[in-house]
Amino acid sequence: MSEVKKIATRESYGNALAELGKEHEDVVVLDADLAGATKTSTFKKAFPDRHIDCGIAECDMMGIAAGLATTGKVPFASTFAMFAAGRAFEQIRNSIGYPHLNVKVGATHAGITVGEDGATHQCLEDVALMRTIPGMTVVVPSDDIEAKAAVKAAYETDGPFYMRFGRMAVPVINDNPDYHFELGKGVMLREGSDVTIVASGVCVHSALEAAEKLAADGISAEVINIHTIKPLDKDIIAASAEKTGKVVTVEEHNVIGGLGGAVCEALCETVQVPVMRIGVQDEFGFSGPAGDLLKEFRLDGQGVYEQVKTWLA
Repeated sequence: MSEVKKIATRESYGNALAELGKEHEDVVVLDADLAGATKTSTFKKAFPDRHIDCGIAECDMMGIAAGLATTGKVPFASTFAMFAAGRAFEQIRNSIGYPHLNVKVGATHAGITVGEDGATHQCLEDVALMRTIPGMTVVVPSDDIEAKAAVKAAYETDGPFYMRFGRMAVPVINDNPDYHFELGKGVMLREGSDVTIVASGVCVHSALEAAEKLAADGISAEVINIHTIKPLDKDIIAASAEKTGKVVTVEEHNVIGGLGGAVCEALCETVQVPVMRIGVQDEFGFSGPAGDLLKEFRLDGQGVYEQVKTWLA
C-alpha cells in the first residue's frame, strides 16, 4: 500500500501565495518576522518588492494591511494564529472588520499541533474570536488542496477573511477529480445513517479514520467536512442531522465558540438533535510532539472513534 502524501497547510499557504502573485499584481504579503515559519518566504523570494516584513509588531501589521487595502491592494497579513487573532484582535476588529476592508489574514501554527511551542502558542480560541466579527469569513482547510483553494477564494472574495493553517504535515484527502471547493459549502465525504460526524481542519482525517473503525462495529457514520466555519453551511448539516438523528463535531479548537458552537447554533434553528462536541475541553494545551498531543486530547482517529462509540452506547 502506497504511503499517504502529507504536507503542512502552512506550506500550502506559502505556495498558493506565490502562484497568486504571478496572476495578480495587486497581491501584497505582510509578515511579522516569521516568514520562514509561515512560509510567506516563498512569496518573498518570487516577489521581494511586494513582501513587507513588519517585524515583531503584529498590531502594526494589521494597521498597515488596512491602509494598503484602502489603496486598492489585496494584502495578506501573516503570522501565528495566537498573534493574529489574539494579540491583534482589536486591530482586526476596528481597523479591518469595522470598515469592512479587503484584508486577508493568514494565521498559521494554530491549535495543539504547534506541538513543542506549548500552551502560549497553541491558539485554541481563534475561530471563536474571528467568527464574532461582523462580515468576517472564517476558513479552516483540511489539507493541501483545500488550503490552496481557500487562498484563491480569499482573493476572489471582497472583505475581511481569516484562514487557519497548521504547522504539522497532514494527509492529503481531497486529491480526487470530484472535489470542488466552494466557499460556505460543506463537503460530504462519506454517507451514513446512524450518526453524523462534522469535522474541520486536521480533524477531518481523524473523522474519516473513526468512521472506518465504526463501520467495522456495524455503525454507519456520515462524515462532513466543514471548511468554512463562517458562513456555515446550515443546509448540509440540517439535512444530515434529520437523517441520522445524532451529530458529533470534531475540531482542533476549544469546544466553546468554534465549529461545535457554530453547529449547535445552526441546529437550534433547524433540527433539534443531540450533539456531542469533540475538541479541546475548555483547557489550555501543553508542550509535546504534535502527534502525541492529538492522541492525548483524543483528536486522532482512535480517540474520535472511542468517544463516538461510547456516546452512542
